[in-house]
Amino acid sequence: MTYLTVAIVVVVILALITLALAVHVVTQYEKGVVFRFGRVRGVKEPGLAVIVPIADRMTKVSLRIVTMPIQSQGIITKDNVTVDISAVAYYRVVDAVKAVVAIENVVAAIDQIAQTTLRKVVGQHSLDEILAETDVINSGIRKILDVTTVEWGVEVTLVELKDIQLPDSMKRAMAKQAEAEREKRAKIIAAEGESLAAAALGDASDTMMAHPLALQLRNLQTLIELGVDKNTTVVFPAPLMSTISELGSFLSREAEQSKTVMAAAAAAAAGMEEDNDALAKHLAAAAASASVAPTSPL
Repeated sequence: MTYLTVAIVVVVILALITLALAVHVVTQYEKGVVFRFGRVRGVKEPGLAVIVPIADRMTKVSLRIVTMPIQSQGIITKDNVTVDISAVAYYRVVDAVKAVVAIENVVAAIDQIAQTTLRKVVGQHSLDEILAETDVINSGIRKILDVTTVEWGVEVTLVELKDIQLPDSMKRAMAKQAEAEREKRAKIIAAEGESLAAAALGDASDTMMAHPLALQLRNLQTLIELGVDKNTTVVFPAPLMSTISELGSFLSREAEQSKTVMAAAAAAAAGMEEDNDALAKHLAAAAASASVAPTSPL
């Protein structure tokens, strides 16, 4: 009886072990590749999978998208500028058998091929193209990776440049270039504004010449704007050109009057000198006649 009990226990244990080796659970995002004596027997879909113990071996392959960072590396561009570029790639397994049979370590293989492809594609573009046309570079890297990885049962869904590090000297040069570009645009915009303002002022001057009252209305509007801030300065607007002409006429009249007054004063002074000379001569003659006449006897 004791031997029978031991035998039953041993059989049960062996049955449990066999059941554990034979029954496997494949999750929804996986597929199981079954090998029987080293040969591919088939692929197990998600769910409960039963294999022959010892004879069969099942390898599970995940079908989810894998995010793989591509480490930063120094790359020389087409115009001989050294930049450090890092990227990120997204891939997934589409053929579980090829992913297991065709390559030993699909993750390491894709990592290495992605680094070499990144260096190759970026080296074919200039720095300006790398900064402005990242979509083109991403598409070029993904196409090359797809051609290589399709034999491994892997599909690269997306490749994106993540970080581009420039040398400090190049950063300073690009900053100067950007500043010069902004200054150029500012000057162009200012010149265009001056041109439009000059044209508008010309049209306004023509309108004011045709309608003189418009200038007076504009002067009144200016007075209203000046009076908003409670200024103590009193402004009397007047047409500029007429004021200048009137001022010139006034100065001319004042100059002519001053010349006339000076001429009259000079003439008066000359007349007074002549009168003084005549008086002096008369007095001298009178004195001479008085000295020559004899004195009368008493």
